[in-house]
Parts: sequence; C-alpha cells; structure tokens
Amino acid sequence: MILAHRLPDEDRREPRQAVLYRTRAVQANGAAWSVVIVNVSPRGLMARSDAPHEPGDRLAIHLPVIGALEAEVRWALGGRIGCRLLHPVDPEDYELMLQLMRRGMTPASA
Repeated sequence: MILAHRLPDEDRREPRQAVLYRTRAVQANGAAWSVVIVNVSPRGLMARSDAPHEPGDRLAIHLPVIGALEAEVRWALGGRIGCRLLHPVDPEDYELMLQLMRRGMTPASA
C-alpha cells in the first residue's frame, strides 16, 4: 500500500514548539473554520481541524502579532494537518507570537 500523504516529521528545517492555540483558518473559497495549532515553527505548524483538507490546499491562518499568513497543507491525517508557511515568520515576531500563543497554557494542557 502506498501512502499519498507526507508523514508529520518529514521535511522539517526547524524544531516545532508545543502550543495549544485556537484560531481561524480560511480557505481560498472563503470557507472558514476553527483550528487548534498544537505545534509551530517559523516555517510551519501542525493543527487539529474538523474540516476536510487535502495536501496542496492553501489556507490563511490567523496568528497573533502576524495576522493572516498563507500556508500550504503538506499532509492531512486523522483530523490533523501539517502546514508549510509560504513566508517564514521573522525571528523577532516569532518569539512574541510564541509567547502569546503559550499564554494560558498549563503543564496539564501543554
């Protein structure tokens, strides 16, 4: 059997940081839904989503400090999606974004 999706750990340039951050994703056709980002790096993220996604889908994902950032779905599996950000987050903005995304996290929810 050949798998048509990429595995979650493939092609990462930077380590991901654990977060639990509920936000909004908007598809090119205007469809919007809630997603929960569970890890993030300056170049990508993994999120939980109830919406159906396919590799290659383009989304605008709303991030603190940054605003809406365009991402490409690289893989989708079991309600999770792995996305590559089309424009990496600036290092200074990334640190502040990460702080805001982690605000309110507790060891039990991290």
